[in-house]
Amino acid sequence: MDEIAIISDVHGNLPALDAVMSDIKKRGINRIFCLGDIAGKGPSSYAAVEEIRKNCEVIIKGNWEYLISEDSSCETFQWHRSQLSREQINYIKELPLYYEFYMSGRLTRICHAAPFSVFHRVQAVASIEDKLALFGGVDGEECDVVGYGDIHGAYVQNFRGKTIFNVGSVGNPLDITLASYAILEGKYNFRENAAFSVNMVRLPYDIEKAVSEARASDMPEIDLYINELRTGKYRGKKNL
Repeated sequence: MDEIAIISDVHGNLPALDAVMSDIKKRGINRIFCLGDIAGKGPSSYAAVEEIRKNCEVIIKGNWEYLISEDSSCETFQWHRSQLSREQINYIKELPLYYEFYMSGRLTRICHAAPFSVFHRVQAVASIEDKLALFGGVDGEECDVVGYGDIHGAYVQNFRGKTIFNVGSVGNPLDITLASYAILEGKYNFRENAAFSVNMVRLPYDIEKAVSEARASDMPEIDLYINELRTGKYRGKKNL
């Protein structure tokens, strides 16, 4: 059986990325796909982009790649853009919106938010109809499996013979304060039906190291970012 580690939403958090990459290596997984939002939010976008380029076979564009690579009047995006080299900016600007492959006979599509837009957000609580839109025939063929990032909350769901999963976030989880990624297990590039599974991995990382790295920078919105790391709650929401 083949294994593919699928990661997403690193958001410039090197301690979290290092923890996830170390865990993947310990498991002996050699194929890694990344679903975007490598840069932004956290302080270490340059190093994160380089690490992802070095280790990932497939890399998808996220909404932060779009916003950082385009000219923007927003000070936050301008600051994160300033942390990248011109070559990196050009690189993330040209990343694809989605990637398709067969896994144990299932046409599998991975994207950041949706295969047609980095801004089309589908929450875990969305209707079946909204989720089915992600399976549509982008290139004329409807897929069987969809994996995506964007919402920073991991889940797996099966319905109408299809599977949808969200890998959560490596560097900015907003459900629980553990780095998250997924492992697909099956036969890669195999068109006949065979065993297939989606496994979610959660692991701790040094959150206070990530906080210290943020404090050592002059990054914008630092208090909001630190609160998200420590609580797993989006932008100041109260803990319930």
